[in-house]
Amino acid sequence: MAIANDLGLNVWEMHELPENISGKIFKDPLNGGESGYSIGVKASESYRRKRFTIAHEIAHFILHRDKIGDELSDDAMYRSGLSTKEEVQANQLAADILMPVQLIRKLQERGCTAVSVLAAELEVSEPAMRVRLSYL
Repeated sequence: MAIANDLGLNVWEMHELPENISGKIFKDPLNGGESGYSIGVKASESYRRKRFTIAHEIAHFILHRDKIGDELSDDAMYRSGLSTKEEVQANQLAADILMPVQLIRKLQERGCTAVSVLAAELEVSEPAMRVRLSYL
């Protein structure tokens, strides 16, 4: 994702993340980007899931860098359970990054109103698009 590169973050696919972990951001002085941080995403996840995970970890980098420490991992429960204020904030910013309100409105004006069509246009999952639309 270009935004990660622009922020100096390297993104890696990881094959050895635990079952309940979708991604993580961590200090990576050897292989991190200019920022010294890397984002790891589970290699077996779908492309759309990886996009949301990367956006979520970017949000943590922007909003909560001081809380990352050596590693901040996110599991699938955070996506549905929203266990902490920081996770809610990261999910909200990830949605803003991937599904900007202005772009959704433009697509709707052009006749793209079905959740499946909007999700396909923005390369996000249908559940993510449903949640986003519920807040608009």
